Amino acid sequence: MYQHSDVALKNNTNLCNGEAVIIPVILSGGSGTRLWPLSRALKPKQLLALVNESTMIQDTITRLNGIKNLSAPVIVCNEDHRFMIAEQMREIGVQPSAIILEPIGRNTAPAVAVSAEFAVGQNKDAVLLVLPADHVIQNTGAFHGAVATGYEAALQNKLVTFGIVPNAPETGYGYIKAGKQTQVSNVFAVERFVEKPNKPTAEKYIADGGYYWNSGMFMFKASRFLAELGQHNKPMLDASHDALATAKKDMDFIRLDKQTFQQCPSDSIDYAVMEKTKDAVIIPVDMGWNDIGSWPALCEVSNSDEQGNVVHGDVYAIDTHNSYIRSETRLVTAVGVNDHVIVETADAILVAHKDAAQNVKEIVDYLKKNNRNEATIHKKAYRPWGSYECIDMEDRFQVKRITVNPGARLSLQMHHHRAEHWIVVKGTARVTCNESEFLLSENESTFIPLGSKHRLENAGRIPLELIEVQTGSYLGEDDIVRFEDVYGRNGNNS
Repeated sequence: MYQHSDVALKNNTNLCNGEAVIIPVILSGGSGTRLWPLSRALKPKQLLALVNESTMIQDTITRLNGIKNLSAPVIVCNEDHRFMIAEQMREIGVQPSAIILEPIGRNTAPAVAVSAEFAVGQNKDAVLLVLPADHVIQNTGAFHGAVATGYEAALQNKLVTFGIVPNAPETGYGYIKAGKQTQVSNVFAVERFVEKPNKPTAEKYIADGGYYWNSGMFMFKASRFLAELGQHNKPMLDASHDALATAKKDMDFIRLDKQTFQQCPSDSIDYAVMEKTKDAVIIPVDMGWNDIGSWPALCEVSNSDEQGNVVHGDVYAIDTHNSYIRSETRLVTAVGVNDHVIVETADAILVAHKDAAQNVKEIVDYLKKNNRNEATIHKKAYRPWGSYECIDMEDRFQVKRITVNPGARLSLQMHHHRAEHWIVVKGTARVTCNESEFLLSENESTFIPLGSKHRLENAGRIPLELIEVQTGSYLGEDDIVRFEDVYGRNGNNS
């Protein structure tokens, strides 16, 4: 069972110069379906590099640099994303204080409740800065200023939300009406939360003033949030507490108990606490914020050419204007296209008018209903040891390109229905096949007979690349009997 001492935050969770530490809580549970086909369930938008060379979750972490009294972040994520998140944190030199794995989605309030329980176990005075992992903030200085103001309000036992100064009557965001100013400068009492409005209502909000977009970012003492949650939703507090208390340490992860967490009511922070507490306050801020909730939203924060087009990859466009065109694997051409989104991946292509781009979610719903893999997984699938990509498949055979990271190895496994032929094209492989263990270099190959207990490992210092040819009566990823795995997996993903 999980014990607080297993993953203690060490000295950086103590008071900093006599002041309470700030623990960022990064919520990374979204699936980003409106950015399909690039964003998919097993690699959603927060794990993609959409705006620059860094992924969105990396940007969320790195923009915290320079904030005073800052501690290592707590990341709450889907267990399917855990190794990708850990690797992306390693790439930017960040060691999270905890990566908490949700066995099932329960919205934002339980995720924050578990994080608050964790934080209080480390430091009873900790202040949480709750941030979605998939937002763009272009003015980091304004963001830091708002956090400093929020910290001051949080220390006065206020529950802070950050309201975005609107620049248009958007109908895709909820709004917050600010009330009277508090004793802290630029901090106002929350008068009310309002749902996503229609266009005339949004226009009225802008004309009236005092209304701000609901950013989904919050700041409060961990203990204060738990106290409010206990007052307004005791079952959620109890279930969150029990889920963490019964969690298990799995390598660098904290795995919440599934049976316990399933008993937790599902609700957002807004509904569970912020709309009910008497101490909710809002800090208006203009910081170039965008939640990248659709392809047009991504266009807004991307650099465009003289024709207003945002272009990525191998693209050639003629007489085309104000469009987003992205190529991932091949040449994409466009002639006479205006105000469109064209996104190409290895296994799917999206063509949509910008005005209808919000409806991309309906495509994902259709794919899920028909059990199409394109809804959840890319043609290139990522694993803790590396990745694989299917490059050809017919009845009774499949060809994959496999990449194994230096020092990584697959599980010791066997298959009931398929044999495999491995050809090394780059690097050095250490192969286990039944009782034999041997090395393979470039241009060498081996055959793994059906039913053989086998393992593949990168024995070198560069990525190992090989071609795998599978033959057999069934080639599904669930045809795996796993005997041993250094990544603690018990499922059927290799």
